[in-house]
Amino acid sequence: MFNTFIKDPKMLQNLKDLGYVTMTPIQKECLPLALAGRDLIAKAKTGSGKTAAFGLPLLLNLNVSSMRIQSIVLCPTRELAEQVSGELRRLARFAHNIKIVTLCGGTRFVPQCISLEHGAHIIVGTPGRILQHLQEKTINFEHVKTLVLDEADRMLDMGFYEDIEKIIAKMPHKRQTLLFSATFPKEIEQMCNEVQTDAIRVSIEEEAHTSPNITQICYSVEEHDKEEALKGVLLEHDAKSAIIFCKTKVGVAELQSYLVDEGFDALSLHGDLEQIDRDEHLLLFANGSAQILVATDLASRGLDIKDVEMVINYELPQTMEIYTHRIGRTGRMGKEGLAVSFVTPKEEGFFEELKEANFNFVCKAISELNPSRTTPQKALYITLCIDGGKKQKVRAGDILGTLTKDLGLEGSVIGKIDILEKYAYVAIQRDYADKAFDGLCSTTIKNRRFKIWKLG
Repeated sequence: MFNTFIKDPKMLQNLKDLGYVTMTPIQKECLPLALAGRDLIAKAKTGSGKTAAFGLPLLLNLNVSSMRIQSIVLCPTRELAEQVSGELRRLARFAHNIKIVTLCGGTRFVPQCISLEHGAHIIVGTPGRILQHLQEKTINFEHVKTLVLDEADRMLDMGFYEDIEKIIAKMPHKRQTLLFSATFPKEIEQMCNEVQTDAIRVSIEEEAHTSPNITQICYSVEEHDKEEALKGVLLEHDAKSAIIFCKTKVGVAELQSYLVDEGFDALSLHGDLEQIDRDEHLLLFANGSAQILVATDLASRGLDIKDVEMVINYELPQTMEIYTHRIGRTGRMGKEGLAVSFVTPKEEGFFEELKEANFNFVCKAISELNPSRTTPQKALYITLCIDGGKKQKVRAGDILGTLTKDLGLEGSVIGKIDILEKYAYVAIQRDYADKAFDGLCSTTIKNRRFKIWKLG
């Protein structure tokens, strides 16, 4: 129970309100050490509850009356930084006036400067953008007490090592440093030695058999037969949401192009995409306007996408940790999940290692595929984009009210509504998308006319 380590009654009540009932293994191990001010090296994957493991100590150790930057959380991507910021803000509801600022690329620099002029307690961001603020002298780290490196292995994979070194050089030498990583390559060991003092190691190992709700199927296949085999798997299972993993950006782009040509609603996610395209593709996949997301491992880390029915390893990864991370995208919150792997002759050695590590596979032949359909089913939703967001004070309730009261749509045909800084996105069931589009084009929202267009 959280009250074993946390005594603040307001924080305990907030945790109860948020549904935090029992601690996850990483929280149980890290909380007492982090609250005591110790440096930590923690091995934990996405979805293990690590944000609360470092977030609760950050918040409880804040001096709220001092509007100075006291904690920094470095994340590899904008998506993860925004996810972490959102969770920290929820955890921070126990106290008034805690200011958390998110600093990432892909958004305008000047508004961030204006926000920083009014002070902040916690900064969450990507190394590149935070370093830019340091170079422009729009931020000051001399009062920082705690540094968190979240998904440190991925930050190193993305080439942020030098940026992180430059950022740390601007911080007090005497501080607490908490490092979280899913894997521990030798570069991580080097970083730990350079930035931490007497760090305590915490490792939460999760074997494959701890997720019995994920069915793992493998198909032995020749390289030249993989595309046709993939098509057969997708048509057989007819999943509403599937993530397909490839090793390279080129592989992702080529496979996504093939799937689109075959009639599937497929999107891609890789490092060469512009930030606006990454955001849009994730949004369309998460709200049901595309059933398939083809991604690299780097692009997929840190994503918080619920209800993924199926994961497909189009190419097997190079490590067991990455395989575990991939299949962990499905079967979440106790739901049933499916993980399908294609194994070519050159991958059989690694596949044998997976079986020896207690990953339980059902091995099938491609000839056993029995597609339930001959053509792909289209995504349930179509997303409409509205040229107005938080900046124009557009709220989800405003859009929902216009669609139901003014245009006569049933609430059941309206899907997820996302309000971003400049734009709003609303998912509409395919059969009603034209009615919603035509209606929104000819009416107002909050007595204002907005440009409307369909995505995809």
